[in-house]
Amino acid sequence: MSKLKKYNGLLWHFVLFLTFIFLFSCEPKKLWVNKIDGKELKLLAEFKEDSVINKMISPYKDSIDRDLSKELAFAPETLDKTGEWQTSIGNFFADVTFLKGSALLQENHQKNLDFILLNSGGIRSIIPKGTVTARNAYEMMPFENNLTVVTLKGEQVLELLNYLIIEHKPHPISGIQFTVSKDKTPEKIKIQGLDFDLTKNYRVGTNDYLANGGDNMLFFKKGIERLDLNYKLRDVLIDYFKTADSLPVPKDQRIFIDQ
Repeated sequence: MSKLKKYNGLLWHFVLFLTFIFLFSCEPKKLWVNKIDGKELKLLAEFKEDSVINKMISPYKDSIDRDLSKELAFAPETLDKTGEWQTSIGNFFADVTFLKGSALLQENHQKNLDFILLNSGGIRSIIPKGTVTARNAYEMMPFENNLTVVTLKGEQVLELLNYLIIEHKPHPISGIQFTVSKDKTPEKIKIQGLDFDLTKNYRVGTNDYLANGGDNMLFFKKGIERLDLNYKLRDVLIDYFKTADSLPVPKDQRIFIDQ
């Protein structure tokens, strides 16, 4: 009887030993990086003129270069981003967007556009004096942003104007004018030449990035209607260039400062 108890005790310890070994072997192994080896690989800086790849892409590259370099219009002056509240290129871009966007909105939705608001940071290049090409449009607007129309209540339009005053950046506008009062609030607001009406709704053209609240323009997200026109702002520029012999240089004042 004592031998049987001793045997059972040994068997019990053996089972515990096997269980411990099993659990230890199943535990995830922890690995540490203790050495990193590296070596420099020389890459071919450019394809040789007779390379297969270069011969393959050359016709497409040449065709694209010809299309981008084709003269579309003429700029009598350089349009750039110089300005505290307004810039020549910003005013031009907003006016062209209003012109093209208004026609498309009326054609597709039988609705009128009231004004335009874009962002100055979205304009990435100037339009230098001289020949204007599609390449200028790609350099000025390299993003894939589409034209979008958001309907805002009067109170959101006031938010929009207060945003412009606080930001104090030359964000492009067209179709709207206002004065920055001495206490930094908007006054003497006119939209399409008419006095601003707080009780009215206004359709504002912008890009889809801003319509989604980009650049902290959160008032657009409060809009009561949104229409995406599926018209890239870059194409807005190119289509305008194709119809214009000479680009206008807008110099009218849109934001006034009460001294």
